[in-house]
Amino acid sequence: MIPVREVAPRAVTSLLREQPLTTAKVQFAWRASVGPAMARATAVDLAADGTLHVAADGEHWRKETARSVAVIVRRLRELLGRGVVKRIAVKG
Repeated sequence: MIPVREVAPRAVTSLLREQPLTTAKVQFAWRASVGPAMARATAVDLAADGTLHVAADGEHWRKETARSVAVIVRRLRELLGRGVVKRIAVKG
C-alpha cells in the first residue's frame, strides 16, 4: 500500500516525465524542486548540453542556490529523468 503523503508526488512525477521537454516543464520542475521563495528569486534556462543555467537575484540567492545544488539536482532528476539536467551553473 502507498502512503497517502506519497500519492500526489508520485502522480505528478509520472505525468511530468511523459510530457515533452519544454521550457515550461523545466520551470515547473524547478519551482517544485526549490520551493516558491527560491523560484521567485531565480530564473532558469536549460542548455542543449544538459547544463541548467540559474540566474539568481543577488549574492544571497546565488550562495543559497549553489549550496543546495546536490539536493536540487536529485529532485530535478526525479521529476525530469536522469539524463536531462547534467549540471547546474549558478550566477548572481
